[in-house]
Amino acid sequence: MNSKEIRKSFIKFFENKGHHFLRSSPVLPIDDPTLLFTNAGMNQFKPIFLNEETPPYLRVVNSQKCIRVSGKHNDLDEVGLDTYHHTFFEMLGNWSFGDYYKSEAIQWAWELLTGIWKLDKNRIWVTVYETDAEAFKIWETETDIDPARILKFGKKENFWEMGPVGPCGPCSEIHYYMGNDLSQQAAEGINSNSDYWELWNLVFIQNNRLADGSLSDLPEKHVDTGAGFERLVSVLQNKNSNYETDLFLPIIRKIEKLAGKSYKKNPVPFQVIADHVRMLSFSIADGGLPSNEGRGYVLRRILRRAARFGRMLGFQEPFIYKLVDTVGRKMSNVYPEILEKQAHIENVVKAEEISFNGTLDRGLSHFEKMLKHVSGGIISGKQAFKLYDTYGFPLDLTRLMARENNLELDENGFSIEMKTQKKKSQAAGKFNPDTLNIEWVIVSSGKNSIFKGYETLTTKSKIRKYSSGQQIYLVLDQTPFYAESGGQIGDRGNIMGKGINLKVEKVFKDGETFVHVCSGKFDIKQADSILNCRVDEERRQTIRKNHTATHLLQAALRQVLGQHVQQAGSLVHPDYLRFDLTHFEKVKPEDLRQIETLVNNAILLNTNVNVSVKSFESAKKDGAIALFGEKYGNEVRVVSIGEYSKELCGGTHVERTGDIGIFKIIEESSLAAGVRRLLALTGPKALEYIQDQASIIGDLQLKLNCSRDEISGRVEQILKHGKKLEKDLINNKISDSKIDGKSLVSASDTIGNFTVVIQKVKANSLGELKVLGDQLFAAIKSGIGVIGSQTEEKPALVVVVSKNLVEKGVKAGEIAHKLGLEMGGGGGGKPHFATAGGNDPKKLESTLEAAHTLLKNILKNL
Repeated sequence: MNSKEIRKSFIKFFENKGHHFLRSSPVLPIDDPTLLFTNAGMNQFKPIFLNEETPPYLRVVNSQKCIRVSGKHNDLDEVGLDTYHHTFFEMLGNWSFGDYYKSEAIQWAWELLTGIWKLDKNRIWVTVYETDAEAFKIWETETDIDPARILKFGKKENFWEMGPVGPCGPCSEIHYYMGNDLSQQAAEGINSNSDYWELWNLVFIQNNRLADGSLSDLPEKHVDTGAGFERLVSVLQNKNSNYETDLFLPIIRKIEKLAGKSYKKNPVPFQVIADHVRMLSFSIADGGLPSNEGRGYVLRRILRRAARFGRMLGFQEPFIYKLVDTVGRKMSNVYPEILEKQAHIENVVKAEEISFNGTLDRGLSHFEKMLKHVSGGIISGKQAFKLYDTYGFPLDLTRLMARENNLELDENGFSIEMKTQKKKSQAAGKFNPDTLNIEWVIVSSGKNSIFKGYETLTTKSKIRKYSSGQQIYLVLDQTPFYAESGGQIGDRGNIMGKGINLKVEKVFKDGETFVHVCSGKFDIKQADSILNCRVDEERRQTIRKNHTATHLLQAALRQVLGQHVQQAGSLVHPDYLRFDLTHFEKVKPEDLRQIETLVNNAILLNTNVNVSVKSFESAKKDGAIALFGEKYGNEVRVVSIGEYSKELCGGTHVERTGDIGIFKIIEESSLAAGVRRLLALTGPKALEYIQDQASIIGDLQLKLNCSRDEISGRVEQILKHGKKLEKDLINNKISDSKIDGKSLVSASDTIGNFTVVIQKVKANSLGELKVLGDQLFAAIKSGIGVIGSQTEEKPALVVVVSKNLVEKGVKAGEIAHKLGLEMGGGGGGKPHFATAGGNDPKKLESTLEAAHTLLKNILKNL
């Protein structure tokens, strides 16, 4: 069976056992701030286990996208080196919420593995918790496994806990022997030998861990199972490596084609890259972006790790982005989001690769410097770790280059430095959950948070629970207040009743529960009375306008910029709307104008805004757009605006587009690689902005004494005149100085027949330095000049190359780039004239010294 058939057969098997299939939730958890990434199939069901939500179905089956790269479940160090650990993987699972229990879970797992998939029973071992006599007996009496293969283990291996407190219970793990000689199997190998792969974990959630560490019984017992899909595919395809399966081979074959090298000769780089591009593709598809903190830092680290291993295969230019299409086509049958967002993923990955190549080049430069300080023929652990930690230089590459320079590498010292750094990171860099610790007082029982705000702005409600203090927190049976979600800010308003006069300041979701954050008078003796809830109507109306305008904006963006545009985030505020879009370059002014026009034309048409509820699959087939980072159930709300826009959305909207009034984009900026941000206004706020702009233009007309059409030309004249005055002033300063181009050449050195000028000069600005550089270029007949100055608290350089050397292939831009890296910055320019800037003022002197060696190497080869 291929991987597609294996996944399908698992789901089909449990559907035939009365299970309902649920789609995978995103790899970036929507409503669980305690997790960086979704790392197990059970994550989306935590509210059910915590008794915070009623399960929609008692039996569920799914295949969950998972990422494990940090914290307790950190497999990164093993990825690529072994054949079965991954950063991204799928977890197949079946669930029972208070329905069937141990007997069915064990029997069905055995039936699927040995009856349907025909796995060798002589290779299967199972473990149970040491005190779980019930599970042991079920394996012994209700399956035909050899009783000698049923093993007992302690809490570490066979007792599952969600956290320090909360639902927990014993588990039973199914292991499979991957060795070649069946006679070599032994019970001692389970949980200790890599020849025994854990395939499936059956968790029986029957206890609740209390704060004092004791256990109590849960009112309902649940089953939570997780089977590693990649490992199952390996076993069912008779492979000893996950990378030899059809999940990874298409990616590896593409890498072979791009690199022109064989996977068999050096498998580790291929395996690392194949794994990492899957993780990156799914993370970015679900709304993640590389950055310097949190989840973004993990993505950047993974991407750079893949790029570093790419250097081992000879890749000098970006290549990882070229693998995204292969990942998408392989997974599209069950996870279409990779191909749907392919252009965005490729643009983000490519931009990061380009950025990191510069970082890696700096590492190579510092490696060369480090060689001058090596003693005893050994690169110390501290030196190797500095290259790794500061410059992103991989230990493998340090090892290789040490060998090329006949040096040894202190790898034990490197390991000590790495362990020290990990301890510091664990102490200072933990992912801290931003959770609210509320002690609730229960007032009434029954369903809560039934949202009535689509139909009405007022309700008569009862309190289900509350918490009082400096702020009052309320959960109601029904509410007209929209809770912040999907980018739309929460409602405000009032809650009134006998002895109760509250101002609702914020509404947020805790799972599916609406929590109202209030201030004001709250008589707890009246907590069981009927309350009158009223939403601030004017504020809600401005939010509705901005939200519907957001839908019109996305449709216009896709029409003008292309279908690659996806919403990467939004904020629907009463005063403005913010829209983040996937796009690889700055949006041109003429495009912004066209986008504005399209939105305003749609507003003028006064089209009905229709809302319907459909199944997720039906809505997608109808062309409805699903958004980044949103969690959708099987039934979804579809907001349609004629033929113009159709999106899945749970927010509030106007009844007709004409209610928006007017739309105006006020800002366009860069948010991250491949992501732009727009700010816009609607209705009265947009009108006020336009009137302010008209007032500014009128004021400019008076001051410039010109017509509106002449303002741009008049301002351009003034700027040109200002630049001329500035240049004249600089020239006058330099002409009064003792230093000019001729004096620099007269004090120059020579290398062979070429003039070499390397000198620190005094300049107050880069402009002054460039004017001096112009003079040097005019004075130097055959040679290279590098002049530097400390300008505006940052070091700067100008590089000039004479015409005859430019013709020989010497380029000032390349020299400036290398010297800029020396200063912790960058540089570039034309072949004859270029500039460089740095971030470290202390680096100017050493960079000018480095210029001597650089120019010497360039000129000696001419």
